[in-house]
Amino acid sequence: MSAEQRVAVLREPEHMTVETRPVPTPGPGDVQVAVRAVSVCGSDVHYYDHGRIGGFVMHGPLVLGHETSGVVSAVGEGVETPAVGTRVAVEPQRNCGRCDQCVQGRYHLCPWISFFATPPVDGSFAQYVTVPAGRAHPVPDALSDDAAAMIEPLAVAVHAAGKADIGPGTRVFVSGGGPVGLLCLQVARARGAARVTLSDPVARRREVALRFGADAVVDPGAGDTEIEPADVVLECTGVQAAVDLAIAATAPAATVVLVGTGAQVTLPLDVVQGRELVVKGTFRYAHVYPAAIAMAASGAVRLDEMVTSHHDLDGAVDALLAARRDPDAIKAVVRPG
Repeated sequence: MSAEQRVAVLREPEHMTVETRPVPTPGPGDVQVAVRAVSVCGSDVHYYDHGRIGGFVMHGPLVLGHETSGVVSAVGEGVETPAVGTRVAVEPQRNCGRCDQCVQGRYHLCPWISFFATPPVDGSFAQYVTVPAGRAHPVPDALSDDAAAMIEPLAVAVHAAGKADIGPGTRVFVSGGGPVGLLCLQVARARGAARVTLSDPVARRREVALRFGADAVVDPGAGDTEIEPADVVLECTGVQAAVDLAIAATAPAATVVLVGTGAQVTLPLDVVQGRELVVKGTFRYAHVYPAAIAMAASGAVRLDEMVTSHHDLDGAVDALLAARRDPDAIKAVVRPG
């Protein structure tokens, strides 16, 4: 009889149960990870509320969670590293390795990619998961289990900052003070940005942004329009009003990176053309986990300070709703073990 584990399963929107399932066995080239921490992402909340994000739709039960850390508990055939007992941050994606995108190094754009907690692929609100050995990244003792789980959203910010080529002297405008916006703020600062301004309509988020290193904050609802023009804009909301403000905040020849996921938005073509703006999209990340781990381990990015609550597997719904219930919440963490 195979070993069993407890798993939190979203049966349908707003209905989650804790069930028993077999512990997954690592196949060739894979490792099994005993999950220690899973930080909650806005996408998890969206699936819980609506059962879909854009074209990604639940057609059956789904295990949420993709921001994951743990310890390697078994290895599949052919795996030498990471060894059993290694603490890891899980990069929650598996690509084909053969298509044009994979061959050119853009494995996150693989048309056959499977990603944790994206239907129909189950995520990590579970005691054990399996991933390719190369997607289980060893972390140093300097990183807590919570921080190691948050390497995943930090990777989003590192990828976005790389797209924008932020460096010493860059003036940066971050649109949105949620977890990804706060991480983009910290990454911009770590890369030597001369000035970082963050915009968010929630006063508490603006206060937190100042604590994490913002030089200035903007309340878009108060009509704050005196914004120093930015060389780089990181738009982290996907909301039309925020996109409009972000474009307005650009200096000539600025780069605008669209990080936040939303519905269809429009861009003012006259401004984009008149200022010769460069507009870039981002989708997840690739090749950035080692840099994200090093950045967090050095203390340049403060991940533990973003964690505002802990929950066990039976409290997964409370974790998903934490930000809605508590205005001070930033990141909730589920500890399946």
